[in-house]
Amino acid sequence: MSAAGQKQSVGLSPGTLIHIGKRKTEKVRITLIEYGATDFHEREVESIDDSISVKKDKLITWINIDGIHNIDTIERIGGRFDVHPLTLEDILNTESRPKMDDYETYLFFILKMFEYSDEKGLLNIEQVSIILKENLVVSFQEAEGDVFEPVRDRIRSNKGKIRKQGSDYLAYALMDAVVDHYFVIMEKLGEDIEWLQEELIESPTDETLQEIHKLKREMIYLRKSAWPLREIISKMQRRDSPLIRETTLIYLSDVYDHTVQVIDSIETFREMLSGMIDVYLSSVSNRMNEVMKVLTIIATIFIPLTFIVGVYGMNFVYMPELEWHWGYFTVWGVMIAIAVGMLIYFRRKKWI
Repeated sequence: MSAAGQKQSVGLSPGTLIHIGKRKTEKVRITLIEYGATDFHEREVESIDDSISVKKDKLITWINIDGIHNIDTIERIGGRFDVHPLTLEDILNTESRPKMDDYETYLFFILKMFEYSDEKGLLNIEQVSIILKENLVVSFQEAEGDVFEPVRDRIRSNKGKIRKQGSDYLAYALMDAVVDHYFVIMEKLGEDIEWLQEELIESPTDETLQEIHKLKREMIYLRKSAWPLREIISKMQRRDSPLIRETTLIYLSDVYDHTVQVIDSIETFREMLSGMIDVYLSSVSNRMNEVMKVLTIIATIFIPLTFIVGVYGMNFVYMPELEWHWGYFTVWGVMIAIAVGMLIYFRRKKWI
């Protein structure tokens, strides 16, 4: 939790509802999807009290809330679906670590959803909270726009098994969508790393180093989100919860494998970025050495020339060469010969 978040929650009793994080949307949007093998209903409701006006047997209900800054809405959800105050507190705290809690009557998940901004080249991080109950899934997001549209399309078009499975399969599908989008993010970051590698070889600048550090920070955010996710899925597989059916466990194994692949990619990219910093420092050091070598060669050539000029610049009365007709041209010839001779010597030594 950031310093600001800690300051807001200091001294409050556990379960106190206070929104911690940025307000990413002005209006809370509640969408409702109810479906079964043959039935499907989708609509947007004004309040949580209108979300399930008529209880339909054997239908799976998915309620999605965009915007979690409205504490009254979160309290109403807690009262309507018998959600523990600690769960509501975690939903409002957008700086929570990804995790899974088992409250017997429901399972609670916190995930981190990432979106890559092409304009700014930055990762936008959003917290997604999911409550899984019998025949019910409630998801909470900070703002509109998510990675769940493929899931909605599958429900609308009745593709795959989702309309024939329970709420645990829906929760799996949402988690799978989040994990699959990690691969899209990793692909974007991989392209940025390749571009930085080319720039490191050709002409590294201070901006190159800043980009490397920015990518390292983003890898830290990804790592903090992906590692707990592996733990969450592992706990779901091991925990004997009646809310997760045996038929769903095999799909959770697939998500677990994808999570491991994401973590491996993150670790690989982190090692590459650390190596790129070493390459940058070596490149800068080599360029500095090249500059110093050129300056040293120039200074070395001018040392004997400066000595000659200094000698003939002395104000002694008796200096025979000063009155010699060819003295000036001879001194120039000697200096040019010395300079050329030193350049030839440096070339043979492969110093230049």
